Amino acid sequence: MQRIYAEYLAGQGIFAIAEGLTRDGILSPSAYDRRRNPHRTTTAWSKSAIRVILTNPRYTGRQVWNKQRKTEILIDVDDVALGHETKLRWNPTNEWIYSGALAHEPLIDDETYTRTQTLIASAGRRPDGVTKPRASKRNYVLSGLLQCGICQRRMIGSFNNDRNNYRCTYAAEYADANRIAHPRSVYVREDHILEQLDPWLARAFSPSRLTATVRAMAEAQHDDADQQAIKAARENLATCATRLDRYRAALDSGADPTVVSRWIADVQAEQVTAEAKLRSLTGRQTMSPDEIRHIVEALGNITAVLRDAAPADKALIYRELGLTLTYRPTARTVSAQANPSGSCTKLCPRGDLNSPM
Repeated sequence: MQRIYAEYLAGQGIFAIAEGLTRDGILSPSAYDRRRNPHRTTTAWSKSAIRVILTNPRYTGRQVWNKQRKTEILIDVDDVALGHETKLRWNPTNEWIYSGALAHEPLIDDETYTRTQTLIASAGRRPDGVTKPRASKRNYVLSGLLQCGICQRRMIGSFNNDRNNYRCTYAAEYADANRIAHPRSVYVREDHILEQLDPWLARAFSPSRLTATVRAMAEAQHDDADQQAIKAARENLATCATRLDRYRAALDSGADPTVVSRWIADVQAEQVTAEAKLRSLTGRQTMSPDEIRHIVEALGNITAVLRDAAPADKALIYRELGLTLTYRPTARTVSAQANPSGSCTKLCPRGDLNSPM
């Protein structure tokens, strides 16, 4: 902890500090306590972890309250009947409340923490107080949708040679820690992806293939285990229906009503259990084929829409389809998935990008 603060005050940047800690084999917080951080990477320090440490006042030994507040936000402003959801929002630092006495042994002193916050607040400011002009905003239609197939991180937009590109930069220290062969930088041109992506979408959602595509999207919302469980539950329900018909026929033919009624009650209980299981697997957390079809058809003629759409509108269409892409630089291919319900709905195994780049 002291090393992080000392290096930052000495002029090192957050990324340089993260690289140094990773290179020296020092465990990140996620790696040190896996039970508390099972969802985070453990093989390297991230810039966000360094920033959190540098801005956390608890390392001074004091308890802090009122850092966040709960805010009620409408789920859908166009449909208030859906109600609200609770979100946490950060309060300004001048509203935080600090304990007067030390709550635990301090790791850094107050002066070090104060100097660090002053340096963080002044980072990026010009001495004359003039804000540095920002470059004009460019539209990257695949922003946030494309990930690197080597490290699984999102690739970011980069304008090079008068074209939109996407790049993934990976420090050598991180590659060594993760034991993967990752080039320092990976690039792919946007236009090469769109040349393959738009025709694929047009084929998948053409009138002749729309029914099959929608069915595949609906079925793929469940993994293989779910599919097997759904199949078993439906088979169980069919068996229950057959048995009930047989028992009722036996009752009509003069069988003992007491015995047959007990049989029927047992099967009905089994039927209720199977129906509940089926509802839990095919509940409203997924989308029905009709709902998926409604989303797709709302886009109209997707071929014409994609051909004529402005970059910002095209990006919105991709998001409506829940599109995610993975670029594999060695094979020079892109895998595409469409996932309008938020689950993993695989539509296309691969789009070939082997044209010269």
